Amino acid sequence: MKLLEWTFGIIAIFGTGLRRAVPGAILTAWLAAFLPGVSMAGTDLIFGTYAADKPTATVKKYQPFLSFLAKRMSEELGEPVTIRLKIAKEYEEGIRQLASGEVDFSRFGPASYVHVMKENPDVRIIAMESQNGQKRFKGVIVVHSDSTVQSVEELAGLSFAFGDELSTIGRYLAQEYLLDAGISSGDLLEFAYLGRHDLVGEAVGAGKYTAGALKESTYKKLVAKGVPIRVLASFDNVTKPWLASPEMPEDVLEAMRNVMLSSENEEIVRRISKNGFLLGDDQDYDIIRRAMERSLAF
Repeated sequence: MKLLEWTFGIIAIFGTGLRRAVPGAILTAWLAAFLPGVSMAGTDLIFGTYAADKPTATVKKYQPFLSFLAKRMSEELGEPVTIRLKIAKEYEEGIRQLASGEVDFSRFGPASYVHVMKENPDVRIIAMESQNGQKRFKGVIVVHSDSTVQSVEELAGLSFAFGDELSTIGRYLAQEYLLDAGISSGDLLEFAYLGRHDLVGEAVGAGKYTAGALKESTYKKLVAKGVPIRVLASFDNVTKPWLASPEMPEDVLEAMRNVMLSSENEEIVRRISKNGFLLGDDQDYDIIRRAMERSLAF
């Protein structure tokens, strides 16, 4: 089964369309209990993402926020909102789902945003995650904690583990950083794309590769688990955008944006974005476009 699917919301309404009617006396009773005074019409949304980490960790991460978002959007729209989670195993599938409208909104890495905009330029930014009020955070290149390598330049002739071939940190920004240090693919003994960030860190910790690129938050989690890796270098990345499919109605998009940008958001938001959300613009991702272009020379 290529996709794993879960439902979060006030009630479980299984369907794929937006704003479908919800029949049944039992659902009527549930609506009266949860949202007294609202009409039977409701909004059923599918949130799509891809497994940059273990799928079980992805579900645990998103479940509280999606439930919170559904509740608050129900208040904003004056009708019940349900949100289902669909996790694609591969980046390409997640990108295709949003571009085609198979899912209604997504949380992507910056490079995936650039890719999805090429497939469908009508995709819209709902908001960007905030990192201490900024739109930048760090990616890291790690080596084994016992490694004698002290600079990126010393990686020539050694092995390197990248993440997914469409990963912002795991490929594009890391390859740009290596190129700036004078290292291309031909200068490495070997390299491979391992997919998830945690797999990269674990492979370096196990001595399978000399170095690897992963996001800083995954690095910290792995170190806390006892994986023997240390940071060799770090580089800037742009925070993740939350994106709406071209088919999402404007009032639904605005309700979602209002909830995400609210200064009154509960602590639950910090599990997804430590400092909430910011308005985003396509130009915020120009540094990612540059890295993607430069990586072609890798």
